[in-house]
Amino acid sequence: MPTILLTGGAGYIGSHTAVELMAAGFDVLIYDNFCRSSAKSVDRVARIAGKAPKVVEGDVRDSALLAKTLREHDCSAVLHFAGLKAVGESTEKPLDYFDTNFFGTLRLLQAMQTTAVRTIVFSSSATVYGEPVRLPYTEDHPLFPTNPYGRSKLMAEDALRDLFRAEPDWRIGILRYFNPGGAHPSALIGEDPVGIPNNLMPFVAQVAAGTRPVLNIWGQDYPTADGTGERDYIHVVDLALGHVKALMRLDSPQCSTVNLGTGKAHSVLEVVRGFEAACGHAIPYVIKERRPGDLPSYYADPASAKKWLGWEATRDLQTMCADHWRWQSQNPKGYA
Repeated sequence: MPTILLTGGAGYIGSHTAVELMAAGFDVLIYDNFCRSSAKSVDRVARIAGKAPKVVEGDVRDSALLAKTLREHDCSAVLHFAGLKAVGESTEKPLDYFDTNFFGTLRLLQAMQTTAVRTIVFSSSATVYGEPVRLPYTEDHPLFPTNPYGRSKLMAEDALRDLFRAEPDWRIGILRYFNPGGAHPSALIGEDPVGIPNNLMPFVAQVAAGTRPVLNIWGQDYPTADGTGERDYIHVVDLALGHVKALMRLDSPQCSTVNLGTGKAHSVLEVVRGFEAACGHAIPYVIKERRPGDLPSYYADPASAKKWLGWEATRDLQTMCADHWRWQSQNPKGYA
């Protein structure tokens, strides 16, 4: 089977996708600088898959090393996960985000162009939509990201679309993620955030485990069912399977964009209740004032993914919480 290069393949979503790709019969090469991931995740992937993926340590901004890697390993396609992903941090370090997420993507595309590798699945984000003009978000919703992270993703998307207009023999899939959660049911791989988690699920999991004392809920006066903010949470295994489907669907020149979400919005308190059911005890939280820029609710219209990929999310919120808790409780310090 062909070798697929996974930039950032040792990270949360990349490692789960590596497992699903190998289960589908692909050979996997992980390319990662391990600045926010652990090499131990690669060993865990090998345990799950029954064989070890190949690994090259390198930075996504190193176009020469990328070209060398693509050529020497005869890679046929790239799944591009490498990047920085914390919205809050992006407002403090915007240049780092544009450098890694945008220029890193350009360097990768230059390496692919040099080596005549023309197939790429790009990890984008629902943050490219910005404040909703309408809900659910469809792929033709206006794109107005409100933070440097979202803008860096949109700039990379625009580069891909412009590349396809100039060179229409490319096969490009742009996947806009909603809110990943959960972990592999084996509890061997999962989310291992560096420092304070930026996303709700790993933070709740750490409070449930006693690693952090309390969860701050930012606002309970939104126009939602229980007053807390609502988001579209998708199980990371469903997300990984979406990448496998996208890779298989890129069998002809195209530049296609789809949402990967469930189409359902769950509130912060629903996530808390889900973790309480999973861990068997109450999770302490306090209600704080709203944070500037937080949206009351957003969620995907996943119809295009079902039509184009034949894919839809099948794992519910309770499964997500149970799998995430299993990972957290069996790996209290992550991969450390």
